[in-house]
Parts: sequence; structure tokens; C-alpha cells
Amino acid sequence: MSESTRGIPRREFMKAAVAIGGSAALSACLDRGGMPDVSKGPSDLSTLPERQHAWNRFLATDDHGNNVAARHKILLFLNYRGDGTPTDAERETVERSLRSLERAYKRGHDGLLFSIGYSPSYFERFGATDVLPKPKALASFEDPKLDEQDAVVQLESDHPQLVLAAEEALLGNRDELNGVDVSGVTDVFEKADRRTGFVGDGLPANHQDVNGIPDSNPVPEDAPLYMGFKSGFKKNQASEDRITIRDGPFAGGTTQHISNIELHLDQWYEQDSRDQRVGKMFCPVHAEKGKVEGVGNNLGDSSEMTDECIDHVEDHARERGMVGHSQKAAGARKDDSPVILRRDFDSTDGGKAGLHFVAFQRTIEDFESTRTAMNGDDLAGNSSVGQRLNNGILQYMTVTRRGNFLVPPRSLRSLPTPNPK
Repeated sequence: MSESTRGIPRREFMKAAVAIGGSAALSACLDRGGMPDVSKGPSDLSTLPERQHAWNRFLATDDHGNNVAARHKILLFLNYRGDGTPTDAERETVERSLRSLERAYKRGHDGLLFSIGYSPSYFERFGATDVLPKPKALASFEDPKLDEQDAVVQLESDHPQLVLAAEEALLGNRDELNGVDVSGVTDVFEKADRRTGFVGDGLPANHQDVNGIPDSNPVPEDAPLYMGFKSGFKKNQASEDRITIRDGPFAGGTTQHISNIELHLDQWYEQDSRDQRVGKMFCPVHAEKGKVEGVGNNLGDSSEMTDECIDHVEDHARERGMVGHSQKAAGARKDDSPVILRRDFDSTDGGKAGLHFVAFQRTIEDFESTRTAMNGDDLAGNSSVGQRLNNGILQYMTVTRRGNFLVPPRSLRSLPTPNPK
């Protein structure tokens, strides 16, 4: 971070610092904006939820009761340094590090939210192959690289300084945060990859000078995501209870799927009309009836996928030559309820407009069935809708990576065995 960054607006500067990462970026961030005044975490950590994924109560809500995601994100992928299986001493090292973060910052969007999950590859070192399905391509037109790192830590906060500082602490580059002694995990793990991003009103518009976005700067100023519409409506999200594993050795945990998706939005913004964008994102009925105003805040707590959309997907494909993304996804509900909880975010990693699609669900099969519904393969074979063309928003996305992870309950989060006691 050089002197030339002095002229960059603060929000752009902070986002750039998160994307760059490292001690120098954190120092520049602190030099520019200081460290926010954030309360410490509880002295009694047993008061924190046993579910690592229990974030909703710690998030802000909008006027309609929708949870508002923390604005700045880091996905830190780690590999276990050892050759065999982890030792109790190594588990204690990891747990001590995670507990130090919990003590340093209160849990919440205006503090720090984090979780750690483990891959099928991690559990294979114990000879266990049935803990979690391996990641795979989920469409005939996909050829993603498969993430096989041992673990992933997801860090989130409204304050970019906090996610950077927490990352640096985990990597052993800081020994104090917010007046609390902290320790790292680098004796046990080595960094394998790092992905960053953001979500929230104004952030995509402020960071649209990247490949995949037209030069006309078309992203709406109040859009929370690059494609220009609100997502994460309360009634379109699975509850934290719904995604929680109910029985077995990891009861109280959940599963996590992480996809890296490149966005190609030239046609989306420069050829498609507003009505086409609404129809492809939501449902053709939404476009015809003018249901979506601006980025969709007027929809309240639901994308309004009524029977008029859900029950007529095939009719819309045949008669209108278009189906909507939300319209298809609604077909994956069970007992009329969503089965995945999305916590995805946009990214400029590699200088490209992207989306890190992060989904939590009780089983990986729940995610895969949702993705099957989104593919709309049956529609492509029986209508003018193509395999990707006018088939929701598939034509604007390329999945480059996929990974599956198990997110254990807090009491088992530090280097778990396949059958913890």
C-alpha cells in the first residue's frame, strides 16, 4: 500500500486492503482509519452458541426483518502440516487460537463472526470416507477445480480492519487484539489459499472497474450484489434449525459448500432490458407485472415466488422462452421451506467480477438437489430455453471451483476425529 493510495476514497481503500491482505495492508488500513472501538467478547465463552453457524441473532436486520450480512469477508483455506492424524496437543493449539479471537471481539456483524470447517480430504487421513461427500461438478457444462484443502475459516465483519487483524492473528503475525493476548495456528496449519469479498449496498458499484463488468459502470448505486438485485430474503432462506445436523457424531453442526463463480455481465447490462433481467433473476411474471422496483427492496421479506411462478416453470419455458433463477430454485424446497442458507458475497479476486457462493445446509445432498433444480436440464430439452440461454442466470456465470466442508459444533471444531466421543 503506497503513498498513491492516499487519494483513494475510504471505502475503496478499505476493500482493497482486505483483498490484498497481510501485515502491510492491515498497517495501512489502521493508518488510514484506525481500529474501530469494538467491545471484547464474553469472559465466559460458554455463553456463546454451540452452533458455529448460529450467526443470525448477531446480524442487523432491515425494515422487513431480513438479516443484513456483514460487509467484509475472508475465506482462509488451510492445510494440516502433519503427515498422520492430529494430536491432542495440536487440537489444544487450534482451540486456544479460536478462543482468543472470541475473547478479543464480540460476536456480531459489528464485531467478528467466524467458523471453521473441514473437508472430505481432512477426514480421509483417519481412513474415513463417509463423513462428507467429495465435491464434484454439478452440471454438464461445468469443469471446476475441486477444493481439497483440509480446512476453511470464514471471517466476517462490517469492519475491514477486524477481518484483517483476525486473519493475521490466526497466521501468527499478531499476538494482541483489542487488548487480548491471541495466538496463531501456524504450528498446525499452513495457508493454502485466500479469497475475499464484500456484500452490501454501494460496495459492488464502488468496485465495478474489473473484468466481467461493462465499462459503462452499470451496477446500481444501491445494489448489494453485482447483478443489481437484492437477495437473502428471509422467507427464501433456510432457518438455522433447518440446516443443523440433528443426530450422529456431529449433531449440532452443519455442512458448507463453497463455489467460486466468475461473472460475465456485459450482455446482462448492455443487451438485456430491465424486464429481461427481472424475468431471468426472479420470474417472467415479476417482469410483466412490474413487481420489482429498483434492486427489489419493495419485495419485503420474500422474492414472492407464488404458485403463479413455481407451478408454471415448464409453461414459461415453452410459451415465453424464459425462466427465472428464483423460480427454479423454489422447486427445491422441502415441506414448502428452503433447504439452504446462503451467505455468499461478491469479489474482485484476480481482477475479475466474481461471486463466492457460500451455502450452509444439513447435508451436501440438499445443496446438490438445489443446484439440480437451478440447472433446469429438463427445461432445456423440452422448450426454446437453452441449456444456459434464458435459463435463469446460468449464461452469466462460470463455476471455477467447488468445495465441501463439515462445520462441527464449537465443542468439536478443533481438528475433529470422524467419530468424536
